[in-house]
Amino acid sequence: MKLLRYGPKGQEKPGLMDDTGTLRDLSAHVDDIAGDALTPDGLAKLAGIAANDLPAVDGDPRIGPCVGRIGKFICIGLNYADHAAESGMPVPDEPVVFNKWTSAICGPNDDVEVPRGSKKTDWEVELGVVIGKPGRYIDEADALDHVAGYCVINDVSEREWQLERGATWDKGKGFDTFGPIGPWLVTPDELGDVGNLKMWLEVDGKRYQDGSTATMVFGVAHLVHYVSQFLSLQPGDVISTGTPPGVGMGQSPQVYLKGGETMRLGIDGLGEQTQKVVNA
Repeated sequence: MKLLRYGPKGQEKPGLMDDTGTLRDLSAHVDDIAGDALTPDGLAKLAGIAANDLPAVDGDPRIGPCVGRIGKFICIGLNYADHAAESGMPVPDEPVVFNKWTSAICGPNDDVEVPRGSKKTDWEVELGVVIGKPGRYIDEADALDHVAGYCVINDVSEREWQLERGATWDKGKGFDTFGPIGPWLVTPDELGDVGNLKMWLEVDGKRYQDGSTATMVFGVAHLVHYVSQFLSLQPGDVISTGTPPGVGMGQSPQVYLKGGETMRLGIDGLGEQTQKVVNA
């Protein structure tokens, strides 16, 4: 299934994208793509609904974040060996874990804001993992059973605040609009193997990132297992799993967003995002 949320900010409705590309309304069956709807039982209920029986949504509504009421927005740094190299940092022995504030979350095609005074706003296309089955101290062999689905995330980052303004990455990662999520949450049965997905990002039509999940240092199962050693994972929690090379910080000379650009990014099987960059 491809599950999504559509409508004005703060008023999104649950929806499903059918095999013909028609947006269908799920409001009669679930209140949101969130919480219990993402558990194995919740997803089984949605999978049992015939898409053709759902009302088609007219027009071209705004697409919101594909998950509602996200409790935790957990991110993994330096999880691609080639990105670590371009950043001038060693490949980590264990996953680097940081957070984005949930106020950073926005729709996949909403504007991204360059923060006031920012000099180094950057981009990162990433595979997002959405938790469905709750758990703590999850065995790696069982970790994928806890995944409700996958999505595209742009881990927008302000590098000066991330790397030069103290030791806490979170400061440069959590600005408002720094977490576009979607367009869809794709369930594992539809996506298949996530270990070799092509992923890319362009700015004003120039391809900067052109990588694959095949170069991840730590795979999805290990990340779910690892994170669950420190905190309980709940339905709707999101893990953003790192980025391949090609970020602005890695260019020579470095390239950063100033406002006025258009970012376009995507991952095989998970759809695309397009964001206009504006000044806060």
